[in-house]
Amino acid sequence: MTVFILVAGVFTGPHVWRDTAARLTAQGAEVHCVALTGLGKRPTGADDPVDLETHIADVLAVIDSVAAESGGDIVLVGHDYGIHPVLGAADRRADSVARIVHLDAGMPRDGVPALAAVPDQRLREEVAGRAAGSGDRGTGGELPPPARDAWDRWGSTAGLSGAALDGLTALAAPQPLGTLLQPLRLTGAVGAVPVTGVLCTGNGPGVEMLQIMVDVGDPALRALADAGVAFFELPTGHWPMLSCPGELSETLIGAASGAGHRLTPVGDAHTPAHLRPFLLDVPERPRERTGNTDLYLPDGPGPHPAVVFVHGGPVPAEARPTPRDWPTLTGYARQVAGQGVVGVTLDHRLRAVTDYEQAAADVAEAVERVRADPRVDADRVALWFFSGGGPITADWLANPPAWLRCVAANYPILAPLPGWGMDGSRFHPVRAVARAGRLPLVLVRAGRESAEIAATVEAFVTEGARCGADLEIIDVPEGRHGFETLDVTDGTREAVHRAVGAVLAPVVCWVL
Repeated sequence: MTVFILVAGVFTGPHVWRDTAARLTAQGAEVHCVALTGLGKRPTGADDPVDLETHIADVLAVIDSVAAESGGDIVLVGHDYGIHPVLGAADRRADSVARIVHLDAGMPRDGVPALAAVPDQRLREEVAGRAAGSGDRGTGGELPPPARDAWDRWGSTAGLSGAALDGLTALAAPQPLGTLLQPLRLTGAVGAVPVTGVLCTGNGPGVEMLQIMVDVGDPALRALADAGVAFFELPTGHWPMLSCPGELSETLIGAASGAGHRLTPVGDAHTPAHLRPFLLDVPERPRERTGNTDLYLPDGPGPHPAVVFVHGGPVPAEARPTPRDWPTLTGYARQVAGQGVVGVTLDHRLRAVTDYEQAAADVAEAVERVRADPRVDADRVALWFFSGGGPITADWLANPPAWLRCVAANYPILAPLPGWGMDGSRFHPVRAVARAGRLPLVLVRAGRESAEIAATVEAFVTEGARCGADLEIIDVPEGRHGFETLDVTDGTREAVHRAVGAVLAPVVCWVL
C-alpha cells in the first residue's frame, strides 16, 4: 500500500488537501496531511520561535509514526513552500521514503532559504523588510496571509472557483517568518530518493518548455534529465488540490508508481530542437562579427535596410552555441540578406526573468551600433523578437522612434507569466501596444503554443484590436513554439515566407 504524506504551502494547512485526500483514500491509499506548527498546529510554547527546522520536525514526526505502524511505501508530497520541510525531513530519513513529489514547487538547494523561491521580487523585499522590523532576525515574526485579490502574487489562481478562493482566504493562517528565512540544510542523503515533478502549466512552464531549457544548457534541468526525473502536467494554476482534486489524485497515484514523462538528456543521439536545421534551404551569406552582433550582408555597397533578430530566453550563460548562431536566427538573417536587407543576430544577457532590464539595454546598444554602420540605412530598421524576448518589445512599442519601421514577434511571450513576479514592470507589451501608433506590427502565432504563453498573445491581440494597432497576424496552425526547426511542412514554410514579406514591406518601402 502507498502512504501519502501531504505537506501544504504558505499560509495553508491540512484543510486544502481534503478533497484530494478523500480521492486517494478511495483508491486504497493511506493518507496523512501534515499539520505544520503555526499552520494548523499550535506551537508548544507561546515564546518558542517557529522556523524551518520546526516544520522539518513536524514532517519527521509523521514519517516516524507511519514507518512504525505501516509497511507501505511512503511518498512525500510537498506543495509550494512545503517542499522545503519535505526535503529537510527526507534528507534525515532517506531510507524510509520511497519517493518525493514536488507539486508545483521549485528545486531548493542546501543553504538557501525558502524566501529565495518566491517569484515576485517586490514581495521578497516586503517580506525581508517585515523580518528586519520584527527583531531577533525575524524568526519571531509572522507574515499576514494575502487578501482575496492578492493570492496571485504567490502563484496563479487559474482554475479556482470563487468559492474556492473564498475558502482559501478564510482559512489562511499567518506564515511564521522564520520558516521563510532559515536556510535549508541538506547532507546530500536525499539525493538517493526518487523524485517526481508535477507542473501546473497555468502557473509555469510545462514539460516541452523544460526540454527546451535542458537543450539550451540550463545546468539544474540538465541534472534532472540525466537523473531520469519524471514529470506530470496539470492544466491549472498553483492550487491544484482546490481546482482539480480528482486529476491531482490520479497524478499522485501515477507518480507513486514511478510513471511520468522523462526529459531527454543532451547527448550525441539527441539533437536539441533549437539546433536542428532551419526549415528553409537558405544560401550562405557573408557574415561579420563585432562584439555581441553578427551582420549578414546583402550584395552591393548599401546603405541597406536592416532587420535585427532578438532571441528569447532565459538562456544560461553556459549555452553553446550562443543564440546568435542558432539555426532559426541565422536562417532568418540569411533569408533577408538574400533580399537586399542586412540581417542582424545578437546575443543579449537574459539569463533569468530578473534580467530583462539588462537584456533590453543590450538590445538597445546593439541596435544603435548597427544603425551607425555606414552599410546600414539608419532610418529603415525593423526589430524581430522571438519567444521570451517578447517582453522587450514593450520598450519599442511604448515610444517607437521614427526610424523603426516594423516590430515583429514569433511565438512571443507578450506579458509577464504568472510565476515571474513582474506584473508591475515596464516589460508588458499588452499594456504598451496602445502607444504604438501607426507602427506596423507582425505577430506570428503558433497554433500549438502552450496555454500560458497563448494567453498573453490573445490578450495582446485583443488590446491591439481595441486601440486600432496596425497588427498583421500570421497563424501557423500546426506550428509549435520554435516551429522553424521543429515542424518542417509546406504550411510552416509558407508562414515563414509570409512573415518575411510582411516585415520587409514597410522596411524596404515606407509609406508616410
